[in-house]
Amino acid sequence: MKAAFDRIAREVMRDLLQADPIRATALGDHAYDHLLPDLSSAARASLADVLDTHLAALDAVDDLELELDDQVDLEILRVAVSRTVFEIREVRSTTWNPMTWNPGNGLHGLMSRDFAPLDERLAAARSRLLAIPGMLATARRELGDMPRVHVETAIGQFEGTLHLVRTTLAEHLGEEDEGVVVAAASIEAFMAWLTKQLPMAQRDPRLGRHLYSALLWHSLDDDTQADELLALANTHLLQVEQELRQAAAQYLEKEPGPHDLVPRALADIAGRFPASDATVLDQVSRSLARTVGFLQETPLVGIPDAAVEVIEMPEIHRGVAVAYCDSPGPLEQAELPTFVAVAPTPAAWDSDRVASFYREYNGVQLHDLTIHEAFPGHVLQLAHSRRAERRRKVRAFGRSSVLIEGWAVYAEELMITAGYLPSDDPRAGLALRLQQLKMQARMTINAILDVRVHSGDITEQEALDLMMLRGFQEEGEAVGKWRRALLTAGQLPTYFVGYLAVRAIAADLRVLHPDWSERELHDLMLSCGSPAPRHLRTLLGI
Repeated sequence: MKAAFDRIAREVMRDLLQADPIRATALGDHAYDHLLPDLSSAARASLADVLDTHLAALDAVDDLELELDDQVDLEILRVAVSRTVFEIREVRSTTWNPMTWNPGNGLHGLMSRDFAPLDERLAAARSRLLAIPGMLATARRELGDMPRVHVETAIGQFEGTLHLVRTTLAEHLGEEDEGVVVAAASIEAFMAWLTKQLPMAQRDPRLGRHLYSALLWHSLDDDTQADELLALANTHLLQVEQELRQAAAQYLEKEPGPHDLVPRALADIAGRFPASDATVLDQVSRSLARTVGFLQETPLVGIPDAAVEVIEMPEIHRGVAVAYCDSPGPLEQAELPTFVAVAPTPAAWDSDRVASFYREYNGVQLHDLTIHEAFPGHVLQLAHSRRAERRRKVRAFGRSSVLIEGWAVYAEELMITAGYLPSDDPRAGLALRLQQLKMQARMTINAILDVRVHSGDITEQEALDLMMLRGFQEEGEAVGKWRRALLTAGQLPTYFVGYLAVRAIAADLRVLHPDWSERELHDLMLSCGSPAPRHLRTLLGI
C-alpha cells in the first residue's frame, strides 16, 4: 500500500504543478519554468476531471495500512485536490477576477533568485514572455462580469508587470527582443481593455454566505463554521481591548479607564520611537540582530542554520506592509537565502500618507514585525520546516498558511512573555506590549471583516469604524484592509485561527511534558513541517 500511495502522490503533485507552472516555480519545482498556465474553461474542466480520478484513487487507499506520517500526507493531498476542484467548479475566479490572469509573478519568480544560471532563467522567462499574448487573449474571452475593485487592482498590478518587462527583462534580453516587445504590447492592450470594462464592472465582490462557508473550510482545513469563527473573534477582541486599556494605563502611568488612553499611548510611542524612509532598512536590520541575540541567550527554540538577507523591497510590492518574509520555495533544491524585504514608502505617496504609514509602522512596531517575519517567526519556522520537508515531498507541497501564520503570531507573544525588549529605554517593554496587542486586535478584526464582508452586510464605514476605533489603526491602513477584504476571501482569518490553534497545541504539550524546556517543546512542534494544525496534532499524538 505504501508503494501505491507514493505512486499516486507523485501523479497528483505532477498534474497540479503542471497545471499551474507559476506556482510550481514559486514552490521550487522548475520543470515547468518555461510555461504559463492554461486558464481556459476547457483546460480547467479537463483538469477537474483528472483530479476527480485522483480523488477516487486517494479514497481507495487503505490508510490503516499506512504509517502515521503517510496517513497525514494522504489527507494533505486529498485536501489539496479537493480545494482545486472546488475553485474550478464553484468559485470560478478565472471568469470574474482579472488578477488571476497576471503573469507577473511567473516572471518575477524566475529573476529574483539565482536557482539556476542566468541564461537558463532568461530562456525560461523569454518563453513565458512569448506566451503572454495568447494568455491575455484567452483572458478577454473568459472574463465576464467583474467587480470594480478587482478590475482597478488588476490594472495597477499589470502596471507592475509591464514595468518588470520593460526594466529587468529588457535590460537582460534587450529592448528589441521579440519576447519583450510582444509581451509589453499585449500587457498594454490588456490594461486598456480592462480600463474600458470599468464602467460595466458591477459584480458584487462579496461571495455570499453559501459559497463563503465552503471556501472557508478549504482555506482553513478546519471545521470551524463562519458563525462560530465570528463569535470566537468577537469574544477575543473584547479580551484584547481590555488588555490594551490596561497596558496603555501602565505605559502612561495612569489609572485604567478612559478609552482615549490607548490612542494617546500609541501616539506617544510613534513620537518617541520614530521610523522613516531614511532609517527603516537599518532599523529592521538592527531589530533582526537584536532578536537573534535574545534567542541565543534565551533558548525558546532552536535556531537552525539559515542564510538571511535584509533587502530593499521591489517598488511593485510596496505600500501594503513595511516588510515581509520571502523564503525559497519548499521544493527548491538549490541552497538559497531567505529575504526579509523592507520598503521605504512608494515614491508617489504624499507627505501626509507617509507620516501615517510610519505612525502605524513606528520604531517599536518594527521590532514586533521583525519577530513575526524573521526570528522566531517565519524565517525560523520555515527553516525548521524545510528539514522535515526534505524527507517528505508531500509535506513540502502542501504547506498550511494557517500553521505558518499562526506560529508567527504566537512567536510575537512568546518573545514578549520571555522578556524581549526592543531597546534599553525603560518604557520600551511596555511600548512593545502595546504594539503587540494592537497587532492582536488587528488580526482578530481581520477575521471579523472576512466573515462579515463575504457572508454578511457590513458597510465600508462600519468596517473603517471597527478598524480605526476598536483596532486603533491609521486611516490608510484601514482603507487598504477594506480593499483587501473585498479582493480576497478566506485568507484574512488564517492568522487568528492559526494563532489559537498553535497556542492551544503548545499549552497541551506543556501539560503533557511539564519537565520539558521551552526549546524542547517548540522544536518538537516545528519538527513536522508546516501541516495544518489538525494534522500537527495527529503527528504529535495529542
